[in-house]
Amino acid sequence: MENEDASSAVDANSTVWSRVKDLLGLIRFSHTVFALPFALLAAVLAWREVPFQVKHLIGIVLCMVFARSAAMAFNRITDRKIDAENPRTEGRHLPAGILSLRLVSAFTVVCVLGFTLSTLLFWPNPWPIILSLPVLAFLMGYSYAKRFTAFCHYWLSAALMLAPIAAWIALTGTLSWTPVLLAAVIFFWVGGFDILYATQDTDFDREKSLYSIPSKVGTAKALKLAFLSHILTMVCLFGLWYVAGLGNVFLVGVILVSGLLLYEHWIISPNDMTRVNVAFFNINALISVGLLLLGIADVFVTRVLLSLT
Repeated sequence: MENEDASSAVDANSTVWSRVKDLLGLIRFSHTVFALPFALLAAVLAWREVPFQVKHLIGIVLCMVFARSAAMAFNRITDRKIDAENPRTEGRHLPAGILSLRLVSAFTVVCVLGFTLSTLLFWPNPWPIILSLPVLAFLMGYSYAKRFTAFCHYWLSAALMLAPIAAWIALTGTLSWTPVLLAAVIFFWVGGFDILYATQDTDFDREKSLYSIPSKVGTAKALKLAFLSHILTMVCLFGLWYVAGLGNVFLVGVILVSGLLLYEHWIISPNDMTRVNVAFFNINALISVGLLLLGIADVFVTRVLLSLT
């Protein structure tokens, strides 16, 4: 009897862990590296002006994880029928029946509550609580953008650019050009690489009357627009370096990121889209994490130099 009970407990634990892994796969948890580093970079820059508190760091991480998870899960719910018809996405968790609609809906609600409660870590600053629901509404609104606008890519980028702005407001209660320029970097960067990613579904989007820039203007013109968007990313990066008063360490990062963006477009062409996923995840993850690390290093070096003078 004891063996049967132990076996049942092991099976239950295995089932729970399997569901957790499936939920993490559903929301592509690893893609959190695209936005979280920018929120943390905004925080690092803000902490030059306001005192560092551990609870604020925890609050930023929790808010980012919960908000993104809620938005991604909601997107999977709203797109489940479209995903089922697309050969590229038919294996996703909802259309494939790996996860139930009820479980994913419950997970979304939990993440919404987790995000809202996490804003309390910034109290007595009331702005995170006040803005929490409008921010979530905007994030989730992206899930419908492809149904009515070809500029859905920039709705996504606008959603992600809220990360550094929200972090800055949460820590300082104000807004300045530093988080705005960091948000502009995200806006043009994410918009550009999402256009690249959308080229994989050009024919499907046209067939289903879904909106995207590649389906609207074709792959060749879409790649040019993505390139222009990334040129503007570089401009905003140099502007951020200058306005935020950052030093040579971050400048090196700006130059390296500019090179990576150019490389991203060099490995992709209308005649060869086989490396889109390499450009989408590997290079862009390196860009976001790299800028955070170099930003931290720059602030640290600057403080050491100031202490020596």
